[in-house]
Amino acid sequence: MSVPAANKLWQGLAIGFAIAFAYATVFVKLFRDWWNDENYSHGLLIPFIIGYIIWTQRDKLSRARVEPSVLLGGIAIVLALLGLWAGVAGSELYIQRLSLILLLAGTVVYFWGFRLMRFLLVPLSLLFLAMPIPTIVFNKIAFPLQLFASRAAVWSMGMLGIPVLRQGNIIELKPLNSFDTKKLEVVEACSGIRSLMTLLTLAVVFAYFTHTPSGNPPASNKRFGWLKSYWFWRSTIIVVSAVPIAILTNAFRVSGTGVLAHYYGTAIADGFFHSFSGWAIYIVAFILLFGIGMILDRFRPAQVEGDEVKRKSPEPETAVVINPVVSAEGSEL
Repeated sequence: MSVPAANKLWQGLAIGFAIAFAYATVFVKLFRDWWNDENYSHGLLIPFIIGYIIWTQRDKLSRARVEPSVLLGGIAIVLALLGLWAGVAGSELYIQRLSLILLLAGTVVYFWGFRLMRFLLVPLSLLFLAMPIPTIVFNKIAFPLQLFASRAAVWSMGMLGIPVLRQGNIIELKPLNSFDTKKLEVVEACSGIRSLMTLLTLAVVFAYFTHTPSGNPPASNKRFGWLKSYWFWRSTIIVVSAVPIAILTNAFRVSGTGVLAHYYGTAIADGFFHSFSGWAIYIVAFILLFGIGMILDRFRPAQVEGDEVKRKSPEPETAVVINPVVSAEGSEL
């Protein structure tokens, strides 16, 4: 190992140990939330996905031009440490966790610059999506989703001629061959926020690994040329479409549960069917997400396909013609 390589290795280890020491409690509590909170259980896979992305980009990371930005990187690091201090002083975990992302980004910019930082935008975005949001914000999102799912269930049951009454997120219906009305409550777990968080993460991963045939965006000479890139807008559409897909598929699940509860009783809303329908809706949402990607690829511009063919086709071999040496007498040697 050369001296510069050894110095870079020790530098990286020193930075890693310093971050681990400063954020030890943050890492422990974050892992505990991933393990115990089903809404963020997908976070357990995020470190492995980030590690795989960085591993696949190792050649480009090693070839990236090092242009450290001491000023901007230093400002980001200072702000991150202030955020950590404010989060600890105010017992606000979310600020502490956001400061971790800012610190990682600032460290990369400080030592290596923005050219290398652009390769780490997706890993940092995945880490951001895995951060549990504050409870007050979570409830502000979950409760409207509960109301939407209950309204969708009442509407679909009314279209089928099933008598039903809704009070907030509680659905009151009368099962067949029953003299009493039963109540179905669209609880927080059925709001769809769990599938929304997971599907957003999946959308980012899917958009990244299908960004181009090589999995990387084509280079652009213009500073903001990526705004005109087909692959940028394709990725944006896939990620944004994950939101309505998650909401609508969950509403369909709640509607189906209400219809089945009318014919077979409210007990069907619990137990095996409840768990099975959750996994089935995940699969349907994934298929819809992949279908959007396939549709976008089907109608992509011809210019993009031509650029791909140029990147895939090997360079033509140069024919080497050896002229025979002719002697003075005119015979070939």
